[in-house]
Amino acid sequence: MKKVLIINGGQNFGHSGGKYNQTIAENTLEVLKNFDNVEVKITNISKGYDKNEEVEKFVWADYIIYHTPIWWFQLPNGFKKYIDEVFTAGHAKGIYMNDGRTSENPKINYGTGGMLGGRKYMVTTSWNAPETAFTLPGEFFNETSVDNGPLFGFHRMNAFVSLEKMESFHFHDVEKNADVARDMKLYREHLTSVFNKELKPQLA
Repeated sequence: MKKVLIINGGQNFGHSGGKYNQTIAENTLEVLKNFDNVEVKITNISKGYDKNEEVEKFVWADYIIYHTPIWWFQLPNGFKKYIDEVFTAGHAKGIYMNDGRTSENPKINYGTGGMLGGRKYMVTTSWNAPETAFTLPGEFFNETSVDNGPLFGFHRMNAFVSLEKMESFHFHDVEKNADVARDMKLYREHLTSVFNKELKPQLA
């Protein structure tokens, strides 16, 4: 039995009601139900959480799936607070032990003190920005991808605690040109493909 932790980082703030990421999380759960060897736990950050219980969930899980909107090119404040509180509470309790260095040779091995080795994570993001803002010459993100640009620090954060990255999925243009049915279909196909590779027995 494989264990999956779904973390919904959507929240109600300004003109955002958090509904889009709730829809993504619901679609994630529906896909995972198709696998008979999966147990799922869900954290909806906006509904509150106990940081120590969240540490236990990270240690429990084989896979973590993060769902987050992007606000001003970063994680929303509630999700960032969750990470700060939960990862800090996880010091020496299963998330990370230290930064990996020794006082004898402090110039090397930074970022190797994580305790979540053997586990993997996936992230979805939702953007007002169209995909072309990341891909076309002369457009806003200078042909830098979401993962290598705005999410670079997020991915290094996960590497710091020894989580291995699975392929991300990014929802674009969700305010001015949304096609929820199309995008959820593409996402379900993506998630199914990823977990088919992870969970199905390998043929000899």
